[in-house]
Amino acid sequence: MKKFAILNGPNLNRLGRREPHIYGTATLKDLEKLVRAEAKRLGVAVTFFQSNHEGALIDKIHELADGGIAGFIVNFAAYSHTSIALHDALKSVALPAIEVHISDIKQREKFRQTSMTAGACTGMISGEGFPGYVRALRQLAEKNPT
Repeated sequence: MKKFAILNGPNLNRLGRREPHIYGTATLKDLEKLVRAEAKRLGVAVTFFQSNHEGALIDKIHELADGGIAGFIVNFAAYSHTSIALHDALKSVALPAIEVHISDIKQREKFRQTSMTAGACTGMISGEGFPGYVRALRQLAEKNPT
């Protein structure tokens, strides 16, 4: 069974409480439940990791890649706009990755409108809320059949 990793960055552990007018009232646990249900339908496995620390995200990318993960869904949150290190970590493992943003980064503040990490990904989904993660999982599963 193919296994995919969902990596979430800083402040996403605050979903449901953080700026609900932008991110909604659902929690990170709600997101995981939604994605797990879709993974079951697709016949793939998923693992989740969230950290507020850039280095922990980099270490997890390396660990999962060395452990045989088939691809990544990443929402590096604010690090998407600043982190060449996360970009390089994704490039170093040469696995498919889809970047997801809950809000539409093109409609946000100017400093959020460019992603430094998207160039290391095979695609980006922005502004679809939690369903964007489901769409990303479907895309990865289709490109990496079991």
